[in-house]
Amino acid sequence: MPLRVLRLMVLVLGMICFVGSFAQQTLQSGDFGVRAEEDGYFLQSTFDFELPIGVEDALNKGVPLFFVAEVDVLKDRWYWSDKVVTHNERHMRLSYQPLTRRWKIYISSQPISNTGLGVAMGQTYDTLEEALAMVKRVTRWKIAERQQIDPSEKYHYNFNFRLDLSKLPRPLQLGAIGDSEWVLSFTRSQRLAIDTSE
Repeated sequence: MPLRVLRLMVLVLGMICFVGSFAQQTLQSGDFGVRAEEDGYFLQSTFDFELPIGVEDALNKGVPLFFVAEVDVLKDRWYWSDKVVTHNERHMRLSYQPLTRRWKIYISSQPISNTGLGVAMGQTYDTLEEALAMVKRVTRWKIAERQQIDPSEKYHYNFNFRLDLSKLPRPLQLGAIGDSEWVLSFTRSQRLAIDTSE
């Protein structure tokens, strides 16, 4: 009987450590919010995180990383589910260029595939720290037009930022599933502060 209890305690302790390792990879936001301006509502955010060793190692070996930021603005409805007013996405592809020893970031409002970049803004950096600073910062991202928001109604917005594991090479995808080192995400839901000025 004591052996069973000991095994159960080891199992529970292992599960607590496993869940704790997931929690350690949750991103923290230093500055987060939406500001109303003359031509719309703009989201601004900065994230504080470091790439885990395994993720950075894959990046240094030429595996590009894909990050996705999504935000939904919803109108509150008591009689039905909340109505989605706007949905916005920002896709980022971070890669290392071994020949030039530089880091490249592409940013697009559409998913970026490995075969083609489509319409995307690209920029190069000398260091990984400089490139990651672009990934960690969202500046003046318009999430709604002024005319889409009725000052007499109530709204909130849901924001999600994550490392997109579905874009990794297949063998790496399988290895990353269930590995807390690859879980990088940030989610927040907040009330939209409506500007009632003309």
